[in-house]
Amino acid sequence: MPMLAGLVDAVIGVDTHRDLHTLAVVEPTGGLLASTELPTDAFGYRRMLAFAREHAPGRRIWAIEGTGSFGAGLTTHLLEHGEWVAEIDRPTRPARRNGAKTDQFDAVRAAREALAREHLAQPRRRGEQTEPVVYLSYEDL
Repeated sequence: MPMLAGLVDAVIGVDTHRDLHTLAVVEPTGGLLASTELPTDAFGYRRMLAFAREHAPGRRIWAIEGTGSFGAGLTTHLLEHGEWVAEIDRPTRPARRNGAKTDQFDAVRAAREALAREHLAQPRRRGEQTEPVVYLSYEDL
């Protein structure tokens, strides 16, 4: 079975929030290439796609937390532009020392989680769900 690392040149992990999304471009070996934080509006979504095209040219996949909630707008925008998007579950966040947490760390974690998975989940769709979430095997690609 091929690994995701052999199919893409970069993974863009996204930690989603109501007003800002944090993006981290990760190479197939897991190293951080670039990161940014941008607003969650139409202009911000265009800037996110431009950021990805600059820092992750070639074959890429977006690993987005919360495609059915805070990541829904970005997911819709990316799918409309032919981008490959995978749903990454929000982690259960254990208490971190001194409450320390960074959105960049969470975005990198989302990208690395996509690299580690055998199957990727398609993003959730808006509206009523009548079909189960479909998991894609790398053979499907």
